[in-house]
Amino acid sequence: MKSAVTEEPPVPAPKTVKTRRFSISMVWIVPIVAVLVGISLVVHNWLQQGPTIQITFKTGQGLTANKTEVKYRNVVIGHVTTVDLSPDQKSVTATVKLSKQAENFAAEDSSFWVVSARIGAGGISGIDTLLSGDFIGADAGQSKKRAKVFTGLETPPPITYGEPGRRFTLHTTDLGSLGVGSSVSYRKISVGQVVSYQLAKDGKSVDIEIFVHAPYDAFITDNTRFWNASGVDIEAGANGFAVRTESLSSLLVGGIAFRAPQYNPNDQAAAEDKVFELFDDEQSALAPPKGRAQYLVLRFEQALRGLKTGAPVEFLGVEIGQVVSVNLDFDAATRSFPVNVGIVIYPQRLGQAHTKMLKELRHDPDDERNAAELLGTFIDHGLRAQARSGNLLTGQLYIALDFDPKAPKVVFDPTARPITIPTIPGSLEQLQEQFQAMVEKINRLPIERIANNLDANLVELHSSLKQFNKNTLPGVQGTLLEVSKTLQSANSTLADDSPQREQLTQTLDELGRMSRSLRELADYLGRNPESLLRGRPKDAPADALKPSRN
Repeated sequence: MKSAVTEEPPVPAPKTVKTRRFSISMVWIVPIVAVLVGISLVVHNWLQQGPTIQITFKTGQGLTANKTEVKYRNVVIGHVTTVDLSPDQKSVTATVKLSKQAENFAAEDSSFWVVSARIGAGGISGIDTLLSGDFIGADAGQSKKRAKVFTGLETPPPITYGEPGRRFTLHTTDLGSLGVGSSVSYRKISVGQVVSYQLAKDGKSVDIEIFVHAPYDAFITDNTRFWNASGVDIEAGANGFAVRTESLSSLLVGGIAFRAPQYNPNDQAAAEDKVFELFDDEQSALAPPKGRAQYLVLRFEQALRGLKTGAPVEFLGVEIGQVVSVNLDFDAATRSFPVNVGIVIYPQRLGQAHTKMLKELRHDPDDERNAAELLGTFIDHGLRAQARSGNLLTGQLYIALDFDPKAPKVVFDPTARPITIPTIPGSLEQLQEQFQAMVEKINRLPIERIANNLDANLVELHSSLKQFNKNTLPGVQGTLLEVSKTLQSANSTLADDSPQREQLTQTLDELGRMSRSLRELADYLGRNPESLLRGRPKDAPADALKPSRN
């Protein structure tokens, strides 16, 4: 039997795997390099790209997409890419792409504004934009926070580029003619300007922010006084006329001046943002400290035409207050209309006298009753108020507090409020009263009877002079003529060297002069008979009655 032999199938030979080599054609090298360069440029541009911000303006005047530039110190730091109207159609939004080196201009307190040709309080600016076109001005903020949306300023800020100096706040009742850009001067040199102003929260005053450039800001001390130096200050009051002005700039667009009083011991530089009071004029700004105010009432029985609110109140020639009210009153008992004048005085303005009064009289200015009692002692010694003329040209009056020893005694009530000071008639009223009294005395004289008697006496005197000229004077002249002839006869009989003859010659000369004097007297009395009563006039010639020597 044949054994079966199992044959194994043949093992297949291993397959040969063919590998393919990847090769790049030289044609693709150039595009690949171009792509790599493009990618690098995109990455570099992305890395060098600055922030994109949006600035909102009220109008789009001067803004053009892809044309308007953003400049800082006249260097381009960005461009406007788009200019769109806001959804509410009330403003315009400009999209600005800033450069990489201008990243700090994205600080949330940065400022942006449109620069164009302007004429304002600070002068003429932006003249170069007439040729190059408007652009957006920028000023970097100091905040560390970043923002993407900003509100553009409608006017350029007066202080930019981080100029050295300090800001201060002035408090005043109203703005007057001041505005942003108004000059701030020191001794008539412009050292700063007004940068902003706003109404106080209570609506009763105005806060003005000023900037003073370095190094002039060091001259502002704790005791510095500020006043409004706008325009020309012409004052016509009880103290006469006063004309004051600061500079041409303040004359046209308003200005502020400041200075410290001459005597300031231990005065120190003021801190930044310190609040000062803005006075109306230089005189009130540099006046001594007012101190505690005291309100008084004066009651006048005569008219006070020319007395206005603000008129000065003087004590012995020193101004210590002013008039605050002038009101007409009615007295039912006397059916008259007296005038109530309210005044405010500042006793501290008396200076050394006030200090000495506090020390020696132990006066407490904070004690109202003590002040009233002290004032009562002054009234007992003749303290009175009087309206006097301060300017004859304008007719302005002022109130004078003075001591009148002849003033009648009055009853003073220290508990009455407000305190009332007794008054006396004004100087003009006193003069009118004296003139009226003199006129009344003249009217009481019997003028008509005196005139009649004088006329009768003159008539009688005239007739007596006529009789004297006709009768007495010719007889006297005849007698003198006969005496002269007799003396001449006697003179001819005497010897030439005789003493009797010389005496006789002198006697004849005297008789001749006497005769001529009588004739001249008669002629003068005939022309001026009233000289017997009035005497010789002062303007009459000295030789009117002098005897002639011819």
